Amino acid sequence: MNFEPAVLALADALRAKGWRLAAAESCTGGLIAAACTSVAGSSDWFERGFVTYSNEAKTELLGVPAALIAAHGAVSEPVARAMAEGALAKAPVALAVAVTGIAGPGGAVPGKPVGTVWLAWGRAGAVQAERLQLGGDRTAVREATVARALQRLTEAARA
Repeated sequence: MNFEPAVLALADALRAKGWRLAAAESCTGGLIAAACTSVAGSSDWFERGFVTYSNEAKTELLGVPAALIAAHGAVSEPVARAMAEGALAKAPVALAVAVTGIAGPGGAVPGKPVGTVWLAWGRAGAVQAERLQLGGDRTAVREATVARALQRLTEAARA
């Protein structure tokens, strides 16, 4: 999938505000960071990425409380929000995004089928979240997650 147009729109919006971005990724495994850094000049606005695939990584790198994961599951709104807030706290950035989900083909649990993704994004004190229910195979779920994340980030940077 070609994310370049979306990344360039995000880059323009971030540069216009003088903001930098961090990404905290689970199910996408660094694809958001890879998309962002695929364009020349991304060092102007992309600060860092956290690939926190395991629950331990979410806790150690982003400060997500283990009790929060135990109570709600890794694929949940509270954990996605805590990941975004952790990225904002651990990186010198104005904007962060976080994703956690079930890309498949396995991993589904009752109430959380394959394709369930929680996306969180925003600034310190103003993190938003949304649940995505995506179709297709593992690649399609991950690519659709990246596309939506780039869209939400651009909207936030333009607001």
